[in-house]
Amino acid sequence: MAELEAPETEAEVMRRGVALLEDRLPSWWRVRMTAKPDRQIGALVEICDAGEDPATLIVEAKRVVQGKDISRLREKFDLLTRRFPRGQGLVVARYLSPPVRERLTEAGLSYVDVTGNMRVEVDKPRLFISDRGADRDPWRTRGRPRGTLKGEPAAKIVRALSDFTGTWTVRELVGASKASTGATYRVVEFLEREGLATRDDRGRINVFDWVQVLRRWSNDYGFMRNNEVTRWIAPRGIPALMERISSSEESERYAMTGSLAAAEWAPYAPARLAMIYVSDPKKLSTQWDLRPADVGANVMLAQPEYEVVFERSVTSAGGARVAAPSQVAVDLMTGPGRNPSEAEELLEWMKRNEQSWRA
Repeated sequence: MAELEAPETEAEVMRRGVALLEDRLPSWWRVRMTAKPDRQIGALVEICDAGEDPATLIVEAKRVVQGKDISRLREKFDLLTRRFPRGQGLVVARYLSPPVRERLTEAGLSYVDVTGNMRVEVDKPRLFISDRGADRDPWRTRGRPRGTLKGEPAAKIVRALSDFTGTWTVRELVGASKASTGATYRVVEFLEREGLATRDDRGRINVFDWVQVLRRWSNDYGFMRNNEVTRWIAPRGIPALMERISSSEESERYAMTGSLAAAEWAPYAPARLAMIYVSDPKKLSTQWDLRPADVGANVMLAQPEYEVVFERSVTSAGGARVAAPSQVAVDLMTGPGRNPSEAEELLEWMKRNEQSWRA
């Protein structure tokens, strides 16, 4: 992808995007760009199978598409399809990040980017094309705005925005998150571009959908990806391990996460794996009588990359320390096996019971 020449204009983005779509179509399909009726429309492209009436793609070409643009694109296509009943929206861009591609799909919009990422779905004639290009912008240069929620400052800010209600000044968010002022401005600007945060006339920051903020963070943070994880066996099983943890003195910091933690709020099924953040794996594994395991492990100890995983942890009914629901939800989103399904159950509980966990 690094050898690709960057398209400099929207016309070039349009040309290359439509050419990529044509290249991916079966050989007996035809593509024809028609005259556009007015400035509201980037282009009209007819595609058809042999012997069938053509479908019309209403194409909107952009050099850059951000999360905040998607609702506006959806509204524009909704208006245009009233003029073209057989028309369907197609977004073409220089590069579309994985989160933006996901949100375009959720909005029911087809897309193509110049690196080869595409998902095009047409009802009649029936067509579905999906292909993968670059997972990173090959033309991103130094000095461009933050493009991810990677790193400790972003983790601190996302956790604060999720764990607390209300609107914020930058100064208030700096105080709650313990991130630097510069990092806070950059993260908030990124969330604004993604359509996940807004600022009112007084500059106060508002997050309307903390669930989507957590989902976006899960693209850049994961229990296994961001922490030093070791695997162990609790010889007497997880229930005995929980009893031992609850009855032992807290000599080091720890916080339960994953299935065991989620069961405090939204029980899903008996936990088969204990996921625990620990400050000192060696010391706590000895204290908890854990044995190293290459296979068959039922415990994962994670020495965290960011101390924020311990922030706002709570004591469970059984006496163990449990990570905050927002942290547990993201760890489940990125965890193995049935963890993503458990994340959805926990998120539903969190939405119904905000007053019990958000300050």
